[in-house]
Amino acid sequence: MTGNERRILVVEDEPTLARAVADRLAAEGFAAEIAADGPSAVERARTWAPDLIVLDLMLPGFDGLEVCRRVQAERPVPVLMLTARDDETDLLVGLGVGADDYITKPFSMRELAARIRAVLRRAERPPAGTATGTATGTGTGTGTGTVAGAAGPLRAGPLEIDPRARRVRRDGREVHLTPTEFELLACLARNSGTVLTRAVLLEQVWEWADASGTRAVDSHVKALRRKLGADLIRTVHGVGYCLEIPA
Repeated sequence: MTGNERRILVVEDEPTLARAVADRLAAEGFAAEIAADGPSAVERARTWAPDLIVLDLMLPGFDGLEVCRRVQAERPVPVLMLTARDDETDLLVGLGVGADDYITKPFSMRELAARIRAVLRRAERPPAGTATGTATGTGTGTGTGTVAGAAGPLRAGPLEIDPRARRVRRDGREVHLTPTEFELLACLARNSGTVLTRAVLLEQVWEWADASGTRAVDSHVKALRRKLGADLIRTVHGVGYCLEIPA
Protein backbone atom coordinates (compact mmCIF):
# COMPACT_ATOMS: atom_id res chain seq x y z
CA MET A 1 0.00 0.00 0.00
CA THR A 2 1.18 3.51 -0.77
CA GLY A 3 -1.42 5.10 1.47
CA ASN A 4 -3.32 6.61 -1.47
CA GLU A 5 -5.38 3.61 -2.55
CA ARG A 6 -9.09 3.50 -1.92
CA ARG A 7 -9.71 0.93 0.81
CA ILE A 8 -12.19 -1.84 0.02
CA LEU A 9 -13.32 -4.29 2.72
CA VAL A 10 -14.49 -7.57 1.16
CA VAL A 11 -16.94 -9.37 3.46
CA GLU A 12 -17.45 -12.89 2.10
CA ASP A 13 -17.41 -16.24 3.90
CA GLU A 14 -16.50 -18.34 0.84
CA PRO A 15 -12.67 -18.25 0.88
CA THR A 16 -12.07 -18.85 -2.83
CA LEU A 17 -14.48 -16.10 -3.92
CA ALA A 18 -13.23 -13.69 -1.25
CA ARG A 19 -9.63 -14.13 -2.33
CA ALA A 20 -10.52 -13.83 -6.03
CA VAL A 21 -12.38 -10.56 -5.38
CA ALA A 22 -9.60 -9.15 -3.21
CA ASP A 23 -6.91 -10.09 -5.76
CA ARG A 24 -8.87 -8.50 -8.59
CA LEU A 25 -9.39 -5.31 -6.61
CA ALA A 26 -5.68 -5.18 -5.78
CA ALA A 27 -4.92 -5.54 -9.50
CA GLU A 28 -7.33 -2.63 -10.14
CA GLY A 29 -5.33 -0.40 -7.78
CA PHE A 30 -7.41 -0.74 -4.62
CA ALA A 31 -6.24 -1.78 -1.16
CA ALA A 32 -8.38 -4.78 -0.22
CA GLU A 33 -8.86 -6.68 3.02
CA ILE A 34 -11.13 -9.64 3.79
CA ALA A 35 -13.55 -10.38 6.64
CA ALA A 36 -15.28 -13.77 6.73
CA ASP A 37 -18.14 -13.22 9.19
CA GLY A 38 -20.42 -10.54 10.56
CA PRO A 39 -18.64 -9.68 13.83
CA SER A 40 -15.17 -9.44 12.24
CA ALA A 41 -16.59 -7.31 9.42
CA VAL A 42 -18.00 -4.76 11.87
CA GLU A 43 -14.73 -4.70 13.84
CA ARG A 44 -12.57 -4.32 10.72
CA ALA A 45 -14.80 -1.55 9.40
CA ARG A 46 -14.34 0.25 12.71
CA THR A 47 -10.55 -0.06 12.88
CA TRP A 48 -9.57 0.15 9.19
CA ALA A 49 -12.15 2.75 8.02
CA PRO A 50 -12.67 1.44 4.47
CA ASP A 51 -13.88 3.71 1.68
CA LEU A 52 -16.35 1.05 0.52
CA ILE A 53 -17.56 -2.36 1.68
CA VAL A 54 -18.32 -5.26 -0.67
CA LEU A 55 -20.78 -7.15 1.51
CA ASP A 56 -22.18 -10.64 1.10
CA LEU A 57 -25.74 -11.04 2.34
CA MET A 58 -25.36 -14.52 3.85
CA LEU A 59 -22.69 -14.62 6.57
CA PRO A 60 -21.94 -16.58 9.75
CA GLY A 61 -22.21 -14.78 13.08
CA PHE A 62 -24.85 -12.40 11.81
CA ASP A 63 -25.91 -11.60 8.27
CA GLY A 64 -24.92 -8.80 5.92
CA LEU A 65 -28.04 -6.78 6.72
CA GLU A 66 -27.01 -6.58 10.38
CA VAL A 67 -23.43 -5.74 9.37
CA CYS A 68 -24.76 -2.89 7.27
CA ARG A 69 -26.97 -1.59 10.10
CA ARG A 70 -24.12 -1.60 12.63
CA VAL A 71 -21.51 -0.10 10.30
CA GLN A 72 -23.80 2.68 9.09
CA ALA A 73 -24.77 3.52 12.68
CA GLU A 74 -21.10 4.23 13.48
CA ARG A 75 -19.85 5.82 10.25
CA PRO A 76 -21.70 6.14 6.94
CA VAL A 77 -19.76 4.20 4.30
CA PRO A 78 -20.79 3.14 0.77
CA VAL A 79 -21.86 -0.51 0.58
CA LEU A 80 -22.12 -2.75 -2.49
CA MET A 81 -24.16 -5.78 -1.52
CA LEU A 82 -23.51 -9.25 -2.95
CA THR A 83 -26.45 -11.62 -2.99
CA ALA A 84 -27.18 -15.03 -4.43
CA ARG A 85 -30.87 -14.49 -3.76
CA ASP A 86 -32.54 -12.66 -6.63
CA ASP A 87 -35.40 -11.63 -4.36
CA GLU A 88 -37.02 -8.21 -4.34
CA THR A 89 -37.68 -8.23 -0.59
CA ASP A 90 -34.05 -8.98 0.31
CA LEU A 91 -32.80 -6.28 -2.04
CA LEU A 92 -35.21 -3.69 -0.66
CA VAL A 93 -34.26 -4.52 2.92
CA GLY A 94 -30.58 -4.19 1.98
CA LEU A 95 -31.18 -0.80 0.40
CA GLY A 96 -33.27 0.21 3.38
CA VAL A 97 -30.48 -0.41 5.90
CA GLY A 98 -27.89 1.55 3.94
CA ALA A 99 -26.60 -0.39 0.93
CA ASP A 100 -25.93 1.81 -2.11
CA ASP A 101 -26.00 -0.82 -4.83
CA TYR A 102 -26.15 -4.56 -5.26
CA ILE A 103 -24.89 -7.20 -7.63
CA THR A 104 -26.35 -10.70 -7.92
CA LYS A 105 -24.14 -13.78 -8.00
CA PRO A 106 -22.72 -15.01 -10.29
CA PHE A 107 -21.09 -11.78 -11.50
CA SER A 108 -18.07 -10.85 -13.57
CA MET A 109 -15.07 -9.28 -11.88
CA ARG A 110 -15.10 -6.55 -14.53
CA GLU A 111 -18.68 -5.60 -13.66
CA LEU A 112 -17.87 -5.66 -9.93
CA ALA A 113 -14.91 -3.30 -10.37
CA ALA A 114 -17.01 -0.97 -12.53
CA ARG A 115 -19.82 -0.91 -9.96
CA ILE A 116 -17.35 -0.16 -7.16
CA ARG A 117 -15.87 2.77 -9.07
CA ALA A 118 -19.34 4.13 -9.85
CA VAL A 119 -20.42 3.96 -6.19
CA LEU A 120 -17.20 5.67 -5.09
CA ARG A 121 -17.71 8.45 -7.65
CA ARG A 122 -21.22 9.05 -6.37
CA ALA A 123 -20.02 9.18 -2.78
CA GLU A 124 -17.18 11.59 -3.65
CA ARG A 125 -19.01 13.93 -6.01
CA PRO A 126 -18.55 17.62 -5.21
CA PRO A 127 -21.68 19.48 -4.16
CA ALA A 128 -23.98 20.40 -7.01
CA GLY A 129 -23.56 24.13 -7.44
CA THR A 130 -26.02 24.69 -10.25
CA ALA A 131 -28.51 22.71 -12.25
CA THR A 132 -26.16 22.49 -15.22
CA GLY A 133 -26.14 19.16 -16.96
CA THR A 134 -29.81 18.70 -16.20
CA ALA A 135 -31.20 15.40 -17.39
CA THR A 136 -33.51 15.30 -20.36
CA GLY A 137 -36.77 13.65 -19.44
CA THR A 138 -39.86 12.44 -21.24
CA GLY A 139 -42.69 14.93 -21.02
CA THR A 140 -42.94 17.99 -18.79
CA GLY A 141 -44.87 18.89 -15.70
CA THR A 142 -45.64 21.79 -13.47
CA GLY A 143 -44.22 21.00 -10.04
CA THR A 144 -45.73 23.31 -7.49
CA GLY A 145 -42.60 23.56 -5.34
CA THR A 146 -39.68 25.91 -5.86
CA VAL A 147 -36.46 24.07 -6.67
CA ALA A 148 -33.41 26.25 -6.26
CA GLY A 149 -30.42 25.24 -8.40
CA ALA A 150 -27.92 27.59 -6.81
CA ALA A 151 -25.27 26.82 -4.24
CA GLY A 152 -27.86 26.81 -1.47
CA PRO A 153 -30.26 24.01 -0.60
CA LEU A 154 -32.74 22.63 -3.09
CA ARG A 155 -36.28 23.19 -1.85
CA ALA A 156 -39.15 21.20 -3.27
CA GLY A 157 -42.35 21.46 -1.27
CA PRO A 158 -41.76 19.67 2.05
CA LEU A 159 -38.24 18.65 1.01
CA GLU A 160 -35.02 20.48 1.73
CA ILE A 161 -31.93 19.01 0.05
CA ASP A 162 -28.56 20.44 1.06
CA PRO A 163 -25.98 19.47 -1.60
CA ARG A 164 -23.00 20.77 0.38
CA ALA A 165 -23.79 18.84 3.55
CA ARG A 166 -25.52 16.04 1.62
CA ARG A 167 -28.43 16.16 4.02
CA VAL A 168 -32.16 15.83 3.39
CA ARG A 169 -35.10 16.94 5.50
CA ARG A 170 -38.79 16.41 5.01
CA ASP A 171 -41.06 18.75 6.97
CA GLY A 172 -38.02 19.66 9.06
CA ARG A 173 -37.22 16.04 9.96
CA GLU A 174 -33.82 14.80 8.85
CA VAL A 175 -33.85 11.66 6.69
CA HIS A 176 -30.71 9.54 6.31
CA LEU A 177 -30.04 8.61 2.67
CA THR A 178 -27.24 6.61 1.13
CA PRO A 179 -25.04 8.40 -1.46
CA THR A 180 -26.97 6.77 -4.30
CA GLU A 181 -30.36 7.63 -2.82
CA PHE A 182 -29.21 11.22 -2.33
CA GLU A 183 -28.05 11.54 -5.94
CA LEU A 184 -31.30 10.01 -7.23
CA LEU A 185 -33.46 12.35 -5.15
CA ALA A 186 -31.37 15.39 -6.12
CA CYS A 187 -31.69 14.48 -9.80
CA LEU A 188 -35.47 14.16 -9.50
CA ALA A 189 -35.69 17.40 -7.50
CA ARG A 190 -33.67 19.39 -10.05
CA ASN A 191 -36.23 18.22 -12.61
CA SER A 192 -39.31 18.50 -10.42
CA GLY A 193 -42.50 18.01 -12.42
CA THR A 194 -40.68 16.32 -15.32
CA VAL A 195 -40.87 12.60 -16.02
CA LEU A 196 -37.38 11.12 -16.21
CA THR A 197 -36.96 7.79 -17.95
CA ARG A 198 -35.13 4.94 -16.26
CA ALA A 199 -32.44 5.20 -18.94
CA VAL A 200 -31.89 8.89 -18.13
CA LEU A 201 -31.71 8.16 -14.40
CA LEU A 202 -29.22 5.35 -14.99
CA GLU A 203 -27.04 7.69 -17.03
CA GLN A 204 -27.29 10.66 -14.66
CA VAL A 205 -27.08 8.85 -11.31
CA TRP A 206 -25.44 5.49 -11.95
CA GLU A 207 -23.37 6.60 -14.98
CA TRP A 208 -24.49 3.51 -16.87
CA ALA A 209 -24.67 3.82 -20.65
CA ASP A 210 -27.23 1.04 -21.10
CA ALA A 211 -30.59 0.22 -19.55
CA SER A 212 -29.61 -3.14 -18.04
CA GLY A 213 -29.91 -1.81 -14.49
CA THR A 214 -33.54 -0.70 -14.49
CA ARG A 215 -34.21 -2.85 -11.43
CA ALA A 216 -31.63 -0.81 -9.52
CA VAL A 217 -33.62 2.35 -10.32
CA ASP A 218 -36.91 0.75 -9.24
CA SER A 219 -35.42 -0.62 -6.01
CA HIS A 220 -33.87 2.72 -5.04
CA VAL A 221 -37.11 4.58 -5.77
CA LYS A 222 -38.91 2.13 -3.47
CA ALA A 223 -36.28 2.77 -0.80
CA LEU A 224 -36.79 6.53 -1.17
CA ARG A 225 -40.54 6.11 -0.80
CA ARG A 226 -40.05 4.12 2.37
CA LYS A 227 -37.93 6.90 3.87
CA LEU A 228 -39.65 10.01 2.49
CA GLY A 229 -43.23 8.86 2.03
CA ALA A 230 -45.05 7.48 -0.97
CA ASP A 231 -46.65 10.76 -2.05
CA LEU A 232 -43.69 12.51 -3.69
CA ILE A 233 -42.42 10.24 -6.48
CA ARG A 234 -44.92 9.26 -9.14
CA THR A 235 -44.44 6.17 -11.30
CA VAL A 236 -45.20 6.63 -15.00
CA HIS A 237 -45.66 3.01 -16.03
CA GLY A 238 -43.42 1.92 -18.86
CA VAL A 239 -41.50 5.21 -18.77
CA GLY A 240 -39.95 6.28 -15.49
CA TYR A 241 -40.45 8.53 -12.48
CA CYS A 242 -41.38 12.10 -11.60
CA LEU A 243 -41.02 14.11 -8.40
CA GLU A 244 -44.33 15.85 -7.81
CA ILE A 245 -44.90 18.25 -4.95
CA PRO A 246 -48.28 17.78 -3.25
CA ALA A 247 -50.55 20.80 -3.35
